[in-house]
Amino acid sequence: MIIVAVNQLQQTNLREQALAVLKLRLISGDLVPGEIYSAAALAAELGVSNSPVREAMLTLVNQGLMETVRNRGFRVVPLSDRERRNIYDLRMMLEVPSMAKLARIKEKIAPRFAEFSRIAAEITASAEAGDIVGYLDADRRFHLGLLDVLDNEQLVSIIDNLRDQSRQYGLRQLSSNGKLVDSALEHQKILDAIVDGDEAKVAELMELHLGHFVGDWAG
Repeated sequence: MIIVAVNQLQQTNLREQALAVLKLRLISGDLVPGEIYSAAALAAELGVSNSPVREAMLTLVNQGLMETVRNRGFRVVPLSDRERRNIYDLRMMLEVPSMAKLARIKEKIAPRFAEFSRIAAEITASAEAGDIVGYLDADRRFHLGLLDVLDNEQLVSIIDNLRDQSRQYGLRQLSSNGKLVDSALEHQKILDAIVDGDEAKVAELMELHLGHFVGDWAG
């Protein structure tokens, strides 16, 4: 019984890891709408067995991010301009005031300033190296990590879900022309404004930052 439990834990861990990687590739545009992907091919690329990758892809189907193609594999569900605008509006309504609220409790952020500064530096380093997946991974840890300080699990879960639905196809073009680094540098500015207790500045910076989603990042 113990062996079975350990195997199940390992399997679950592989599925979650595969899901995280696939979400990042989907958001960055590495997984292209209209293309059909097989679990076997992606599993071979990731160096794992088919099962956790297939389970991860079925999770993405359940979340409305992919769809099954009978006897062929999985296809990314396209995101329309209207859907992109709706996601942007929701993120503006939720993320801007939530991040600004952190300036009111700056004493909770200040002890972790070095931690979040390191993540901000990691975002910039990934942008400079053209590592889109690394950029998105660090970006998620920065924003959701800060929001987690508000101690509102439902809020973080909703915003995390909205991020999963995003498609930021323009990131690679931004990376090639150097503009992604400019976007990356915004993270430290947001953090500085929070620890300064400047709520209005945080809101201003977040509006600028999220504006990329329907502008530069849209592709």
